[in-house]
Amino acid sequence: MKVTFELSNRDIGYFRDRLKRIRSSLDTSDEAPILKGARDMMIEAREAEPPEFVLERLVQLEQLIAMLEDDEWRLEGRDRARILDALAYFVDPEDMIPDRLPGIGYLDDAIMVELICQELRHEIKAYEDFCAFRTEGKQVDPDKIETRRRDLQARMRRRNRRDREKLQSGGRSRRSSLRLW
Repeated sequence: MKVTFELSNRDIGYFRDRLKRIRSSLDTSDEAPILKGARDMMIEAREAEPPEFVLERLVQLEQLIAMLEDDEWRLEGRDRARILDALAYFVDPEDMIPDRLPGIGYLDDAIMVELICQELRHEIKAYEDFCAFRTEGKQVDPDKIETRRRDLQARMRRRNRRDREKLQSGGRSRRSSLRLW
């Protein structure tokens, strides 16, 4: 069965405001508590045996953590901060729907993961391509890995810039209109 719903600008605004409030209340200069909190939330969510659609989003959340912890990917600056900001949402105990409610407690978390992954789609795609390059090519040459990393991160930034410019010029696509940051 497929259930779909549409989020209004007001709905997205709610998640944007929560993300903004959490960002301003947390010290993102120390990544460890954010990463630990996101991992702890994923463990608690799995133990609660949530619906499959929540479990699928947890896999996406794991990928965001991997992007930050991957020494060869070396995401830095604003790119790194955006992912940390996103993960900070899952550290906040004040959810829209309390996580302890069976069946639906992680629904708001799943929605936020979906919104974040839409927003960070260029970062996620670049990281997936980077991982595929290392795995499929069995690359061990540090220079080749570094070149590929730089190329993919540059592509990611170009695509983000293009989306921002399109949004600013009044062109709105379904994907580019989210803007959580």
